[in-house]
Amino acid sequence: MLRYANLALLVLFPIAWFAPLMRAGLLPLFGLSEISVISGLQSLWGTDVFLALLVTFFALFAPYMKTFGLALIHFGMMRRKTLPVLHILGKLAMADIFLIALYITLTKGIGVGKIETAWGLYMFTACIIASIVIGHLTEKSSKNSKSVSKNETITR
Repeated sequence: MLRYANLALLVLFPIAWFAPLMRAGLLPLFGLSEISVISGLQSLWGTDVFLALLVTFFALFAPYMKTFGLALIHFGMMRRKTLPVLHILGKLAMADIFLIALYITLTKGIGVGKIETAWGLYMFTACIIASIVIGHLTEKSSKNSKSVSKNETITR
């Protein structure tokens, strides 16, 4: 079951990257433009390359590398000893959700423009949280399988 949920994340993450996270506009009279992870990264590349690299790593590479690593573990192509590294990648991916929430809070606090959250923010957050839960359950099942194999050798 875990392997199929994790494989679903390999499809859902790219959808979440292109889904609208929020709608933002300078004044309520004008139309709100939709902002996604990808469109936000595109605008960052034009202004601050270092920040764009960091956000690209946190938003795209960290969660996808973790998900791909978990898939390799689920299909027996990578050792379970790499789970702590994948766990760290999951924490780094959660930092991106914090950044988005911070931007929304700051913008709403200034009161210059208008920001509305969109369905992509919830989808992206759900993907990150699902990845954390799948990683935790994979680690838990790994510990359970080790204790079962130790008990079998003790009883022999």
